[in-house]
Amino acid sequence: MAISFRRANAADASEVATVYIASRRGAAEYLPTVGTDAEIRAFVIHQMVPERETWVAEDGGRIVAVLVLRDGDEVDQFYVAPGEQRRGVGDAMLAHAKQLRPAGLSLWAFQRNTPARRFYEARGFIAKKFTDGATNMEREADVLYEWTP
Repeated sequence: MAISFRRANAADASEVATVYIASRRGAAEYLPTVGTDAEIRAFVIHQMVPERETWVAEDGGRIVAVLVLRDGDEVDQFYVAPGEQRRGVGDAMLAHAKQLRPAGLSLWAFQRNTPARRFYEARGFIAKKFTDGATNMEREADVLYEWTP
């Protein structure tokens, strides 16, 4: 596995959307659907990639993970393609994000997403705040994590 990281560009947007949709649909079956695949694809192509700090992990020229940083230190989106999980891709991508933001990172995870929560906690993230989900788009209970070096 030879993973490389770079900023996403307009030419990547469709493939980024594919990873995003597949990851949300496959890994988090319990989440309510927020938008159709076409609406999500349009958001990724026309807003997320061009307007946000979107990073991709590539393996053999294929995009295998997506990470979006927002508001300085917040991981806003983080998805590893379902077929690429448990191969070290997510670990490498999160380590890259830590290099980009050496003062610290924060992120939200759904409380029911036990695998993600274990993943973040094993990499030094600490749960700081639990909510009932009333303020997130999915209306799903979540937890704020923070990492400081």
